[in-house]
Amino acid sequence: MKRPIYLDYNGTTPLDPEVIAAMRPFIETEFGNPSSGHLYGAQPRRAVETAREQVAALLNCHPSEIVFTSGGTESNNHAIKGLAYNAGNDRRHIVTSTVEHPAILEVCRFLERNGYTVTYVPVDEYGRVKVADVATAVRSDTFLITIMQANNEVGTLQPIPAIAEIARSNGIAFHTDAAQAVGKIETDVAKLGVSLLSVAGHKVYAPKGVGALYIKSGLELEPFCHGAGQERGRRAGTENVIEIVGLGKACEIAGRNLARDAVNMKALRDRLHAALFENLDEIRLNGHPEERLPNTLSVSFRGLEANRVLEEIGLDVAASAGAACHADAVEISHVLMAMGIEEEWAKGTLRFSTGRMTTADDIDRAAGAVIDAVRGLRR
Repeated sequence: MKRPIYLDYNGTTPLDPEVIAAMRPFIETEFGNPSSGHLYGAQPRRAVETAREQVAALLNCHPSEIVFTSGGTESNNHAIKGLAYNAGNDRRHIVTSTVEHPAILEVCRFLERNGYTVTYVPVDEYGRVKVADVATAVRSDTFLITIMQANNEVGTLQPIPAIAEIARSNGIAFHTDAAQAVGKIETDVAKLGVSLLSVAGHKVYAPKGVGALYIKSGLELEPFCHGAGQERGRRAGTENVIEIVGLGKACEIAGRNLARDAVNMKALRDRLHAALFENLDEIRLNGHPEERLPNTLSVSFRGLEANRVLEEIGLDVAASAGAACHADAVEISHVLMAMGIEEEWAKGTLRFSTGRMTTADDIDRAAGAVIDAVRGLRR
């Protein structure tokens, strides 16, 4: 029996074959500790620094500005808490948006319980913040603005360079969660104007459990983890060499194929969009129609429940829901709620996300399965 067509690349990605090949020596033979002074530590140490250079090349920064982490969540925690703990008692205010990933929102809520204040800037019907709202939210005690580059649910891109200018002109650090953006669109930290940027390995065809944080030179953060002083004292603990190597290779591949992959993913996304909208009524697009990740398609089916649609297509298509439907309630995602989408639409929201391995045949088969399922449920 064929496995379902995978259209959940925003959830996680498979390992690229080149990534697996790069990691293999450090699984099989090069087991040394990078901090060891003897021969066994030499190759792992060089491999970690090569990976740092590969990540830096993709982000257009200096390798010394890259800190390896356990993933996007840790990178976000390190950026926000590390800066908060170094900001001083007279600067305890953060500006963020209502559509951030929980790895941002929950950190902000934690800090609120510990004496900090947070302004949650609203978004428009496309899930996009207004630059003027961010500017208005800034206060004399603001030490950080954190706005994601691309939304994980609907794909909407935020006006990062314009927000960065607000931060720069007010002497405020600016962090962006780029977990969904890396490998899909350009993530050049110089062009974006950010001082901190988070990367998640498993969104870019590297393993789960590894990530990176860009920290602009000169910016001081409290170390996320205290110990023996690895990562130039910014993140203690013996380096996860195997997965760091995988992340480095994945970033090298992403930089090499960025334009080609974006074109292919967008073409396949739009093929699915066209098939669904040509064959189904009472369907709507969520997210910005243009300023959106090239691989992301969030659609709502009026009057249906996402979980029921996923059950119907489960043997044919792997996608994700924008609402969790329970026996006594419908739990709609905070992103859809922030965008003001009515419940009769929001509860029937599915997210499809294409990737490098997606084919036109996959899209046609998936479209057929979704169309049949929706028609069947409506009957």
